[in-house]
Amino acid sequence: MNNDKAQVLYDRDGHQCVVFSNLVHGDGVQANQFLIINDKHAALIDPGGDLTYTPLTIALSGRVKIEDLDYVFASHQDPDIIASLPRWLMHSNATIVCSKLWSRFLPHLASNFVTQKLDRDLTSRMIHLPDGGEKIPFGDSFIYCIPAHFLHSVGNFQFFDPVSKILFSGDMGASMVSEEMAKHPVSDFQAHIATMKGFHQRYMCSKKAAKLWADMVRDMDVEMLVPQHGSPFVGKEMINQFLDWISELDCGIDLLTHRDYSVPY
Repeated sequence: MNNDKAQVLYDRDGHQCVVFSNLVHGDGVQANQFLIINDKHAALIDPGGDLTYTPLTIALSGRVKIEDLDYVFASHQDPDIIASLPRWLMHSNATIVCSKLWSRFLPHLASNFVTQKLDRDLTSRMIHLPDGGEKIPFGDSFIYCIPAHFLHSVGNFQFFDPVSKILFSGDMGASMVSEEMAKHPVSDFQAHIATMKGFHQRYMCSKKAAKLWADMVRDMDVEMLVPQHGSPFVGKEMINQFLDWISELDCGIDLLTHRDYSVPY
């Protein structure tokens, strides 16, 4: 690897997947940003906001030219996902890929200055993903945009690279761990549950949605599941343990009662 900010997840025959797990410091929650390279093509996944933009561009500089990025993928609309949108629009020629639900709102992140400098409609730089997902051409391969709605956003996508067989799973599988721990794959699933449970119970909509998602992933050829926060799951056995666990976890609306909707007198 070119610097200590990057960890290579896959590197074979001109195809490379890289994760940056320690760019956020201070009050920001630990977050992973991802780069996929296919020969002369490059794509970013969930590049983050102002906290990450400058350190991320520095970390990228030894690998790709920012202006030559093909795509910036956004799994959903949160600030730690895509608040840096104006900078990528200004300093790269990348096409922004996001849910059609959020493509209408993301222009609110771009100032009049940015849109004037672009000298064209912002939507011309965007791919609006339909709810069923889409297969996006990327070099001599594709990036699959996989539906994961309500996990945790109403318009939510995950991104599957069929070459490396990595599923970039957004908030699904996230864990609240240190920057150092985030660099290492989960080795003891039962011990790891404590770092995930509270997050998934709050941020995932329901067990029904989670189980439908897990059933879909079981039918895919995924060898690594890498969330936006925390440690990756590597190998079929560890991934299946996570899928079994999340399929049975009461979360979101499963846990609500009248007490959650009461006036705070």
